[in-house]
Order: sequence, then structure tokens, then C-alpha cells
Amino acid sequence: MGNRLLSFLVASVAFGGLAEAKTVIHVMHQGDPGWVSTYGEVAKRFEAANPDVDIELIYAPHDAYNEKFSAAVMSKQLPDVMELDAPFLANYVWSGYLQPIKPLIDQDVIDDMTESNVAQGTYPIDKELYAVGLTDSSVVLYGNRKYLEAIGARIPKSVDDAWTREEFEGYLEKLSNLDGVKWPIDTFRGYGIKTEWITYAYGPILQSAGCDLIDRKTWKSVGTLDSDPCVDALTMMQKWVKNGWVVPQSSGTNQFFAEGHPAALALGGHWFYAEAAASMKDDIVVMPLPKFGQKSASPNGTWIWGITTASEHPDIAGKFVSFMLKDKAFRDYAKEDSAYPGLKSFAAGSPLYADGGAMAVAFEQASKTAIARPPHPAYPIITSAFMGAVDEIFNGGDVKAALTAAAEKIDEDIEENDGYPPFDEQ
Repeated sequence: MGNRLLSFLVASVAFGGLAEAKTVIHVMHQGDPGWVSTYGEVAKRFEAANPDVDIELIYAPHDAYNEKFSAAVMSKQLPDVMELDAPFLANYVWSGYLQPIKPLIDQDVIDDMTESNVAQGTYPIDKELYAVGLTDSSVVLYGNRKYLEAIGARIPKSVDDAWTREEFEGYLEKLSNLDGVKWPIDTFRGYGIKTEWITYAYGPILQSAGCDLIDRKTWKSVGTLDSDPCVDALTMMQKWVKNGWVVPQSSGTNQFFAEGHPAALALGGHWFYAEAAASMKDDIVVMPLPKFGQKSASPNGTWIWGITTASEHPDIAGKFVSFMLKDKAFRDYAKEDSAYPGLKSFAAGSPLYADGGAMAVAFEQASKTAIARPPHPAYPIITSAFMGAVDEIFNGGDVKAALTAAAEKIDEDIEENDGYPPFDEQ
């Protein structure tokens, strides 16, 4: 695309400038090789349909995306279109990087969005929509049917039937003594602390236990993140690690459906299903996240598409995003990847998530238990402080001290930014 643009410009000069240069739309994205290839094919189809436009894709590695975006900001080279992780939206809008997207996207796409998709792309201050996506996300508890039947475990069928904390910990202990099981559960510690995994997947355990990363009315973390329910929840998880029940970080990002199936359970994302089902066959069981306190909780939010304030051609950028979200081959690839529906028409074509589908319980969580990560401009410091604390705790650190230090770090950032007005008036 970029090379084709260069060739075009050279040709224009050679023929005395008879042709005008194309409009170039820069699109910054992340994703595994399959998604990168898919984006490239969508760009080619859009260019074929719009011969006066060139799409230049800019790849940034998933675990270094925010650093690359910051570098683009510093060098004043923001793309026209950017993929962004939903919980960072408030920070980007507050910083002035994104523009309202609703006037730029085809109305039928806007009308097609699920309620949670609208929520993940909406800025809480002005209630405007700043990003759209084909998908949303969730985390479920996967189980190996063979192992669960061997210990006589109850297998939940819906969110309302989720395991209690007592059941869950009792099963972990039984599984730790079962032949063939090396680790009772894989919580994907292998993702490390450079992605959103810890905050995304473990945050709902705190919310289910009765606390949160920050108070969402006062926007203070001290007294919330280091409260007794949060200390108790992280002490519980530290015990799982100390007992050897959790797959260690050094063992990589999947031991649930790896050869020999050494992990009996997995706290895994919806994107995990396709590979797991291919390996596990009829032994795979999909269950709701356990209920660790008075209520159930699950995560939502994923990578969605926004248009930056730096774009000189926002109308064409919006035309590309609309084209991509409707593209059949793009949707087919997403469906094969067990993508979680964020558009109603995509959900209708995804039997995996329909009633009776293998991942129906994941879609049930979206309407019953999903809690978004804190929609505040301080989110980057909130998530980095929390992930650092969890890492320290899992490596044997004092739970209360680690959570208090993280909470103080979050509050200091908010105070240093005068409460991130107008969030200080909420």
C-alpha cells in the first residue's frame, strides 16, 4: 500500500503531474499474524472499491502498543484511524486524541451495536460515542470434563448456577491430588504485566468479593483497593499460588489444552475457545466465572476503532471503518476465531454464542455480570499500579502493603492532575 503510493507519486511526476495524488489514510493496529493478514486483505478490498484512497497500515505489537502510541503523540504523527483497548478510551478522549465517531460511521452500523459495545466506546463525561467495534469480550472458566467427573464436581449451566468460592477452592484442592493433573488451574500468568490481562481478568474477582480498584464515585483508591475485601481476595489468590495450584508464569500461556492437558481448569478469554475445543473435543466444559462473594462479576471491553482529532480526512477514515465492520471475509475470520459479538448482525451469525451454543454462558455474562474497567483518565496508572501489586503478591509480597502502595500511587496521580477535571466534579 505504502509502496504502491510511492510508485503512484513517481508515475505522476514522470507524466507531468497529470494525475492527482491519492488520499492516504493511516491505520494503527495490533493483533496476531492472522488478524494482521486479515486487516491487510480488507485494506486491499477497500482500495479496490475506492481507487482514490490508499490505506497505510501501521502495526504495533500488542504488549508495546501504548508505548508506540505515546511515541506517535510525541512526534505529532497520530494516525487517522487507531485501534484502542476500550478501558484506555477515557484517557485518550480527555487528552484530546479522539473525536466523536457517530457522525462519521454508517448509521446502520451504529444501529447494529449491542448495548455493551456502545458502553465500551462511550466517554462518561459527554456521553458521546468515540469508538466502535465488531466485537466485545469476556472471560469464562474452562474445565476438563474428564477431570471434573473424576472428582465429582458439579458443572454449572448458567451464570445463576456459578460455583461459590467454597466450591471452587474445594475443587482446586481435590484436583491437586488427582492423577494426571499437574496444576489445578491456568490463570494465564504467562501473559505477564505488559498487557491488560491481570486487571481485565482478575479485577472481577475483587468486584465479586465486594471491592474494586477505585471508588467510582469519589475516584479515590485508598480505602477501596486496600480494603478488607480486596486484601482477603488477593490473599486467597496468593494461597492458590503458594499451594502450587496455579500454572507458573514460566510455563507459558497455555497448559490447559497443551499436550497431555496438565491443567484441569483455565480462567481464559473467549478467544481461547477455538483452539481449546480443537484439542479437547468433548472434554471441554465452558462455565461461568465463580461467585467469590455476594455477587458475580465478569469483564468486558476489547480492542475497538476510533478516529483521531489529527485526521485531515475523518469522513474517509469513517468510511473505511464502516467498510471493515461490514466486510464479509473480515467477519468470517472473526467467527472462526470465536470472536465475541459486539454487533447484533454478527451475533445472529455466531451460533457459538446463541442459546444452546458452546459459549452461550459467556454471552449471558455480558448482560448479567459484566463490569467495565474504571472509565477514568487515570486508568493507565490504575492498571499499571494494580498489575504491579498483583505481581508482587504472587511472588510472596505482603498483600496489604502491596495494595496500599498501589492505591496511594493511583491517588497521587489523580491529585497531581487536579482530579482530571471535570471528573473531579462527578
